[in-house]
Amino acid sequence: MADKNLITLAEPRSAAAEAYRALRTNLMFSSVEKPISTLLVTSPAESEGKSTVLANLAVTFAQGGHKTILVDGDLRKPSQHALWGIANDSGLTTMMLQDTALSSPPLVDVGVENLQVLPAGPLPPVPADIIGSQRMTDVIGVLKARASYILFDSPPVLAVTDAALLGSRLDGVLLVVRSGHTRREHTARAKEALERVHARILGAVLSNAPRENSAVKYT
Repeated sequence: MADKNLITLAEPRSAAAEAYRALRTNLMFSSVEKPISTLLVTSPAESEGKSTVLANLAVTFAQGGHKTILVDGDLRKPSQHALWGIANDSGLTTMMLQDTALSSPPLVDVGVENLQVLPAGPLPPVPADIIGSQRMTDVIGVLKARASYILFDSPPVLAVTDAALLGSRLDGVLLVVRSGHTRREHTARAKEALERVHARILGAVLSNAPRENSAVKYT
């Protein structure tokens, strides 16, 4: 069963769900010359709501009629399987290790038309080595052939190098910052870390905003 924080499913007519749809539109039209098909959603530090924002954003892309794959690239503390109420016995790491999984990805249907989820799978001993390998480029290519949009989760930028490694391979990065929680210096450091690897930062989303200001904001 999907988590109640998936507001785009639980309350599709709410102001919060509409804010996610506005975010989707902004992302789709953020650059006409450099269209986005692969996107990383991450945060400077922990507990800033990145995984929930990503899951809701993926729903809006799918509801807009776009074939979408949500990938749990957080190979340290994955949470997408819990949000969607699905198993995590195979997933991204399976594709990284098994050729059969590369040709037939272990994608999970979650009851939302046009949306499939690729869980993290069994956790590896050194996630950064997997994220930074050539095989990850191959996996991204396989997934791009199956959907219009591939949205990735990852560990926070400042915690480990995984987010920077992954962000440098994708079309863009969206930073999630939590109202009343994220420290300004952490956001600045995260931005610098992503820029060092030439990741394309598309903007930031404010999570946990007061209801009257909507749940997410794109800047």
